[in-house]
Amino acid sequence: MHAFHADSSDLDRKEVLTWEGFGVAGRELAHTIAESGYRPEIVIAVARGGLLPAGHLSYALGLKLADAINVEFYTDVHQTLPDPVLLAPLLDHESVQGSRLLVVDDVADSGRTLALVLDLLRGMGAEARSAVLYAKSSSVVDPDFVWKRTDEWIVFPWSAEPPVTA
Repeated sequence: MHAFHADSSDLDRKEVLTWEGFGVAGRELAHTIAESGYRPEIVIAVARGGLLPAGHLSYALGLKLADAINVEFYTDVHQTLPDPVLLAPLLDHESVQGSRLLVVDDVADSGRTLALVLDLLRGMGAEARSAVLYAKSSSVVDPDFVWKRTDEWIVFPWSAEPPVTA
């Protein structure tokens, strides 16, 4: 399955995160989490957008256990499916039950994806808290840990260029 690239070149206003900025953001977010006293056992990335932030936080917090849950919602800039959809493979229920989880995504935009994942994991018996690089005022979920708040479209360094093709 190929991913569609959301081209935001026609947008006048947007938040642009560089690779260097991502490095700073991840470290600052890790400090916020560590200083809160929350001690997650497993980092769960919301794929795809949360994969790189989750990896960054996993290393910054010294956590070796990491996994991902696949959710599709955005199909283009400002265009979504009617509801977020879980995609296979799914997390193993027994591996997260009773664990302290840190659910990581790049942005809580509508917050519906994050709400779906948190509800699912809490329903499996896990203690789940959330961390995002960005949160928007439109989000139905106020993430536990946020690096920055904005209402602009965000261009992340890992999705700023179109996919590489042959």
